Amino acid sequence: MMMPLCLADEGEELVIKRIGGSPEMKKHLEDMGFTVGGSISITNKLGENVIVRVKESRVAINNETARRIMV
Repeated sequence: MMMPLCLADEGEELVIKRIGGSPEMKKHLEDMGFTVGGSISITNKLGENVIVRVKESRVAINNETARRIMV
Protein backbone atom coordinates (compact mmCIF):
# COMPACT_ATOMS: atom_id res chain seq x y z
CA MET A 1 0.00 0.00 0.00
CA MET A 2 1.39 3.40 -0.97
CA MET A 3 0.97 6.55 1.10
CA PRO A 4 2.43 10.06 0.98
CA LEU A 5 5.62 10.54 2.98
CA CYS A 6 3.92 13.20 5.13
CA LEU A 7 1.65 10.49 6.65
CA ALA A 8 4.48 8.12 7.62
CA ASP A 9 5.61 7.66 11.21
CA GLU A 10 8.90 9.02 12.52
CA GLY A 11 11.75 6.51 12.59
CA GLU A 12 10.13 4.06 10.19
CA GLU A 13 12.42 2.81 7.39
CA LEU A 14 10.64 3.50 4.09
CA VAL A 15 11.21 2.87 0.38
CA ILE A 16 10.29 5.52 -2.19
CA LYS A 17 7.79 4.02 -4.64
CA ARG A 18 6.86 7.07 -6.72
CA ILE A 19 7.64 10.78 -6.95
CA GLY A 20 4.96 13.10 -8.32
CA GLY A 21 5.01 16.71 -9.40
CA SER A 22 6.49 18.63 -12.30
CA PRO A 23 9.65 17.44 -14.08
CA GLU A 24 11.51 20.29 -12.34
CA MET A 25 10.27 19.15 -8.92
CA LYS A 26 11.24 15.53 -9.64
CA LYS A 27 14.73 16.63 -10.76
CA HIS A 28 15.15 18.82 -7.66
CA LEU A 29 14.18 15.94 -5.36
CA GLU A 30 16.44 13.53 -7.27
CA ASP A 31 19.34 15.97 -6.84
CA MET A 32 18.71 15.90 -3.07
CA GLY A 33 18.85 12.09 -3.06
CA PHE A 34 15.14 11.19 -3.32
CA THR A 35 15.06 8.40 -5.93
CA VAL A 36 12.50 5.67 -6.60
CA GLY A 37 13.64 2.52 -4.82
CA GLY A 38 15.75 4.56 -2.38
CA SER A 39 15.51 4.11 1.36
CA ILE A 40 14.47 7.05 3.58
CA SER A 41 13.10 7.69 7.05
CA ILE A 42 11.48 10.62 8.83
CA THR A 43 13.70 11.94 11.61
CA ASN A 44 11.36 14.63 12.86
CA LYS A 45 8.22 16.62 12.05
CA LEU A 46 8.44 20.33 12.85
CA GLY A 47 5.30 22.30 12.07
CA GLU A 48 4.97 22.43 8.29
CA ASN A 49 8.37 20.79 7.72
CA VAL A 50 9.51 17.19 7.69
CA ILE A 51 13.14 16.29 8.44
CA VAL A 52 14.07 13.24 6.37
CA ARG A 53 17.18 11.04 6.41
CA VAL A 54 18.17 10.36 2.80
CA LYS A 55 21.31 8.36 2.10
CA GLU A 56 23.66 9.74 4.79
CA SER A 57 22.16 13.24 4.93
CA ARG A 58 19.30 14.94 6.71
CA VAL A 59 17.08 17.10 4.52
CA ALA A 60 14.19 19.40 5.47
CA ILE A 61 11.24 19.47 3.08
CA ASN A 62 7.82 21.06 3.49
CA ASN A 63 4.59 19.07 3.81
CA GLU A 64 3.53 19.98 0.27
CA THR A 65 6.69 18.38 -1.11
CA ALA A 66 6.35 15.41 1.26
CA ARG A 67 2.87 14.77 -0.21
CA ARG A 68 4.45 14.20 -3.64
CA ILE A 69 6.77 11.45 -2.37
CA MET A 70 4.91 8.14 -2.20
CA VAL A 71 6.29 5.41 0.05
